[in-house]
Amino acid sequence: MYPTVAEALALPVIRRGRPRVIAGAAGMQRRVRWVHAAEVADIAHLLRGGELVLTTGIALPEDPAGLTRYVDDLAAVGASGLVVELVRRWADEVPGALVATAEKHGLPLVTLARETRFVSVTEAVVALIVDAQLAELRAAEQVHETFTALTVAGAEPAEVLREVARTSGLPVVLETLGHEVLAYDAAGQDPTALLTEWGARSQAVSLPERTAYHEGSGWLVTVVGARGADWGRLVIVSPDPPPHRHVVVAERAASALAVHRLVARDRESLERQTHRTLLTQLLGRPPQDLPARAAALGVPLDRRQLVGVAIRPGTASAPAQALATQEVLRDLAEATALATRRVTVPALVGVVDDTSVRALLSLPPAAGMDGVLRRLAREVHRTAAATQHALPVVIAVGTTVSSTADVRRSLGEAAHIAGAALRSPGNRLYHRLDDVRLRGLLHLLREDERVRAFADRELGALINRDVNQGSRLVELLRCYCENGGNKSAAAAAAHLSRTAYYQQLSRIEQVLGVSLEDPESVLSLYVALLVQEMGEP
Repeated sequence: MYPTVAEALALPVIRRGRPRVIAGAAGMQRRVRWVHAAEVADIAHLLRGGELVLTTGIALPEDPAGLTRYVDDLAAVGASGLVVELVRRWADEVPGALVATAEKHGLPLVTLARETRFVSVTEAVVALIVDAQLAELRAAEQVHETFTALTVAGAEPAEVLREVARTSGLPVVLETLGHEVLAYDAAGQDPTALLTEWGARSQAVSLPERTAYHEGSGWLVTVVGARGADWGRLVIVSPDPPPHRHVVVAERAASALAVHRLVARDRESLERQTHRTLLTQLLGRPPQDLPARAAALGVPLDRRQLVGVAIRPGTASAPAQALATQEVLRDLAEATALATRRVTVPALVGVVDDTSVRALLSLPPAAGMDGVLRRLAREVHRTAAATQHALPVVIAVGTTVSSTADVRRSLGEAAHIAGAALRSPGNRLYHRLDDVRLRGLLHLLREDERVRAFADRELGALINRDVNQGSRLVELLRCYCENGGNKSAAAAAAHLSRTAYYQQLSRIEQVLGVSLEDPESVLSLYVALLVQEMGEP
């Protein structure tokens, strides 16, 4: 908001006095809050800091000790500079004590070779200060208008941060109070450098005020929250102390983010949105900065054991209850994230499709994966059951991999296994590919047209018979196959007498032109039935 000493010296009224900086050049960027003309030596106690002091030197001490004390006092109160007119007291140069002491404090000491009207200097510098203040106020007003419009429009966090970066020209990061990065805009800089070791760096920055600048880190930090519930921090990376308008930008952006969270309370949480974005990118073509972004969220991906997990609502015995509505999946995602925190497993957790919650677990190379999975699965079942939907869940685990390039395969396998496990008997803590056996293989191949054609060839005639005559031959065949060819058990499962059931089996053989006594025929029919199930809603 205030001009620097260098800017003040560039004013024509001062340039006409032929100014020369003879000491303290390192302080030329000090801000000038006011101009004060004074001829007495004990002026320091009347100053408040930031003043550019003008003097002819006629009343300054004669002795070096007095001159040294004079400059020491000015530096102690924070004066921005000292300007001495070389006309009345000293003709060619100022005493060495003034020069040495000013240089020691980095206090700009400027001489004027010509007589200068100090009142004109004061008017010119004050006008410069007022112009700077007006420009700052206009900029602040524009910031208010911009972020008010974003708030009213319900802008997403990414839009708000994009505007912060555009307005300030600086990188900006939105983090949780646990120092995990939720969103960021690197303002054209290297995002990897911005996010590397973010958690450790952020923990070292603690400020007492809601908005403050931390010189050690070069961060302008403001707390994000509303109604007494703080949930994050907005950080603008500013190597130099920020101007007032940047403080306004930070605070208005924080307000917009807080309002967005209040409005979106019934929608997916910002943390889940961030995790979902990373998981979606891992399932596609991961950008180069993805490992750094994940690490900033507390989920390192380099030199780790990585395993994909899929969690679906429902149980093997009651797939009809697995109503994967968005509300149910959001609750299940939050329950899964809570479970990962309780067992201290770093994980990305989010909803990436309409059927399941996906998670990517990140474990150290020496960690025992089976033990971790058992603890996590128990906790997921417990937390899911405690949601408002009292969700029973099926948990599926993909192959353990060691690079981000293979994460897509692990996450994809988990989703396929979860789909197959919904139809599989048993009540396991979690399922792997070995557990779903033939169903798992068929689930992986379910989109293959050759597999679908095989099932149609095997069962087509029977399906047409059921559709045209209202029979239930496909259902009765399924009972037979699922009971391993035991006709008595199959009849009981079909709720028919053995005589009636045997008659229906004979009809099935006639329609299909096969013998149910032939093991290969039964196997082919059972595979076709499993493929048919994969296509059912």
